Formats: sequence, structure tokens, C-alpha cells
Amino acid sequence: MLAFLFAGQGDQVVGMGRALCDAMPGARKLFDRASEILGFDLAKVCFEGPVEQLQRTDVCQPALLVHAYAATLSRPDLKPACVAGLSLGEYTANVYAGSLSFEDGVRLVKLRGQFMQEACERTPSGMVAPIGLDRAKAEEAAAFGGVNVANYNAPGQYVLSGANDALKKAAEKATALGARKCIPLKVAGAYHSDCMKPAQEKLQPELAKAAFTAPRVPIVCNVTGKATTDPEELRRNLASQVVSSVRWEDSIRLMQSMGVTAYTEFGPKQTLAGLVGKIHEGAKTESVA
Repeated sequence: MLAFLFAGQGDQVVGMGRALCDAMPGARKLFDRASEILGFDLAKVCFEGPVEQLQRTDVCQPALLVHAYAATLSRPDLKPACVAGLSLGEYTANVYAGSLSFEDGVRLVKLRGQFMQEACERTPSGMVAPIGLDRAKAEEAAAFGGVNVANYNAPGQYVLSGANDALKKAAEKATALGARKCIPLKVAGAYHSDCMKPAQEKLQPELAKAAFTAPRVPIVCNVTGKATTDPEELRRNLASQVVSSVRWEDSIRLMQSMGVTAYTEFGPKQTLAGLVGKIHEGAKTESVA
């Protein structure tokens, strides 16, 4: 069995999508349609930068969605049994699976990025990766500091997220628990934490406006680490996802239990294939950019 995986924020690179658009008119049409929705030339920003503009949260989120979705056009031979996406990538998974229209997906992720940036500016916050902690100790450090475990990426790869003072306290606890070091991530703020509640409050009514339908394949959701085809559950999970942990490790283990043995990642880098290799021993991985 095969699963499709869709890249999350942080994988954006200048030049992404150029080869796809040169090779496939269908990919260029997606970029052009997205530009109409967004009100700026998405292809130009993706192909040429500047990198500072592409890295803006309200730009990189639609850029990654459009790029990854366009990349699926290059592999019409592949038929996944289920799909999943890391954080932002869950929107791409919904678009690919047909539960959310391309137009709504682009509109929503632009707003999602905008609302998240506003929440970052409202509360000084950040994210830290404690190196060398197991899951239980990462959770203990988070609880001690009063922050969230934002990402369960893979065994030994967990990310803490919260307001700066609380995050410092959690990092100190992580070190005391045996973390070799705590690496601050280059992000605008505390994604997937309580600091994003203002973003969630603004995003919920926008999600309510969007039409969700039953996907053609199950979608494994970040919030639960479980698969669903229920449209309202998909909508609720996307609303909860902004402030909730990304349970990527759980998601891959679930797919493994479903019989998945191969994963194709769509995105500019090979981030998700690398994580799969740390979770699902012996799985075949492929990255399509």
C-alpha cells in the first residue's frame, strides 16, 4: 500500500515549481489560478524570490500548497490508499483527496498564515527542539514550563512551543532531564501552541464558510493521528490543528498498521521522507519536487 505525504512550512525554496510549470501546462494553470485568488504573482515569487518574501507566512503557506498539489500531476500513475500532510500540508492533503476545493484551500492557507503571523506579533514566543529526549521526558519538560509539545516528528525529535519566558523554563528542565542541547528554531513564534488561539478564533469562521465533502481516500489528521473520511471531522481537525500538537510519529505508525509500505512525499525538500525513515523501518520512500 502507498501513502501520499504533503510538505509543511519551512520547506519553501526559491525556484520551487519552475520545472513543474515548464514541463506541465496543468501545473502552470494551478499557479495562475492561485495568483488570481491571492492577488499577486505566486509563480514569480516562487521562481525568483526574493527569499524574504517567499518566507513570509502568508506567502509560503499557499506557495507550498500549490507546489505540492501541482507536483501530484507528475505522478498520475500512483494511487494512494491514504494521505497525510505535516501541519500546513494537511490542507494540501484535503485538496488532493477532494474534500476541499483548490480555491478554498489556497484562500484558507493564505488567511491561516496571516492569522498566525498576527498571533506571533501579539505574544513574544518561539519554539525549541530539545535534542536527545524521549517522548515522555519531552512531555515532562513541556508540562514543567507550561508550554506545548508542538511536534511529535519522530522518535527523539520533538519540539516545544510557547511564550518566551515559559519556553526558557521548559528548556532548562529539558536540559536537566538529559537533553544534549536545546536548539531554538528560526520561526516567527509559537506555532501549534496556546499562543495561536487568536489565530484559531479567526480561522474557524473561515473554515465554516468552506465546503467540505467526503474525500476519495482517508486522510490521517495531525491532531488525532487517526484516519477519517468524515467532512465535519476534517473541518474540526483543521480548526484545532493551529493550537494542537502535530502527531506525525503517530500518523506514520497508524499508516504502517493499515498496511502502508511505501510513501511518496510531494514538496520542495525531502523532510518527510527523512522522518518516515526514523519511524517506519524498511518503508520505501520517494520525494517528488
